[in-house]
Amino acid sequence: MSSSANIETLVMDLIRRELHAASRRLDGQTRFVDDLGADSLALVELTLVFEETFDIDISDEEARRIQTVRDAIVSVERCLRVQHPG
Repeated sequence: MSSSANIETLVMDLIRRELHAASRRLDGQTRFVDDLGADSLALVELTLVFEETFDIDISDEEARRIQTVRDAIVSVERCLRVQHPG
């Protein structure tokens, strides 16, 4: 993943697939629980998909901060910068 745009696109594609939200319009403010109806298990599974797809480890603390699509993108980017610098 070389650019922020690529990361954002892939994160949004994963969210649509994992949360069965293919027909939903997503933006940075879309909330997983309130807008997409995700439960805690779905959020754990989504975090695992991010980890596997991007080859990163998302801490429990970081995962708890992921409430919106923008939060997910920022968290993935942050983990990539720290865990795969350069």
